[in-house]
Amino acid sequence: MTEAWKDFVAGTAGGFAGKILDYPFDTVKVLLQTQGVGRTAAAAASSSGGGGGAAAATAASSSSAAASEPAAYRGAFHCLTHTVETHGVAGLYRGISSPLLGSMAENAVLFFWYSELKRAMGEVPGGGPDGRELTLFQLSAAGAGAGAAAAFVLTPFELVKCRLQVQSSAEAGGPGGFRSYKGPVDVVVQTLKTEGLIRGLYRGNASTLLREVPGNFCWYGAYEGVCKVLTPEGGTKDDLGPSAHLLGGASAGVAYWTAFYPADTVKSRIQTHPDHATHGFWETFRQIYAREGTRGLYRGWGITVARAMPAHALIFAVYEYTIKMLRPMGKGGGGEVGFVMRESVRD
Repeated sequence: MTEAWKDFVAGTAGGFAGKILDYPFDTVKVLLQTQGVGRTAAAAASSSGGGGGAAAATAASSSSAAASEPAAYRGAFHCLTHTVETHGVAGLYRGISSPLLGSMAENAVLFFWYSELKRAMGEVPGGGPDGRELTLFQLSAAGAGAGAAAAFVLTPFELVKCRLQVQSSAEAGGPGGFRSYKGPVDVVVQTLKTEGLIRGLYRGNASTLLREVPGNFCWYGAYEGVCKVLTPEGGTKDDLGPSAHLLGGASAGVAYWTAFYPADTVKSRIQTHPDHATHGFWETFRQIYAREGTRGLYRGWGITVARAMPAHALIFAVYEYTIKMLRPMGKGGGGEVGFVMRESVRD
């Protein structure tokens, strides 16, 4: 198994662990980001019976009134408790199959291309005379490139996830509410049938790219930066224990979601509501800002960062643990595996 494929396997394991931990909080984030769009659709529908300029004026007035109504959720905690009260704990895990597979695929692709791009830039792992380390900027740039590749894998999974999650919304059953789906497969079938592949399953891909490229630049940059600071003089990253990986991963999670969070808000709107079916990234961005201001663009950021810290810490810890198990296997040393495992847990 090549080094890149070992990174692929380790990334898959990390993605699985991280998604199981953070999914309930991701559900709350999406519900917060998408609240209000159902009311906007209802307002537009109620004005469609008019004609000409009067209808347009009524629509604008109704849309403005809908935007000024109180939000369905008072905050993250209210959204969390409301979802559990109305749908049970299972409501927080609604639609997890798609994002679980997506997280595994995303992290597998991320770490695979991150490994390949580092090698293409001239990195030679190891602390010996032949070893060559990349600068922090080069590592971050490799992360940005990996993020661009992952975006094309991630977009369909995220669309399925978001559409299933918004069915738990307090607004879902009303006029202009969200379409109902039976499960992930039904989302894929209905989306392909009514919207097609590019305009359907890949709706919001530009937003995903605008989130993933700067996000992963900062994600890997923060992680590698923490590791460089904590690496003992004369040592390598392999000398670090789990606590360093956990701290680096937690820092990476905060950096990733802070880099360009509004792109995720725009993506959620584009992927979940027909009103934005033909809107591009910047048009949707301007609409959210005009109606809700900066607060609307960053809605859900607090709970997102809170859940990202433990989840991304776990992703990197599981990745590093798995990669240290896999690498000796390529050298064929049963006893060496035990040695490396003992080294990986020391602090």
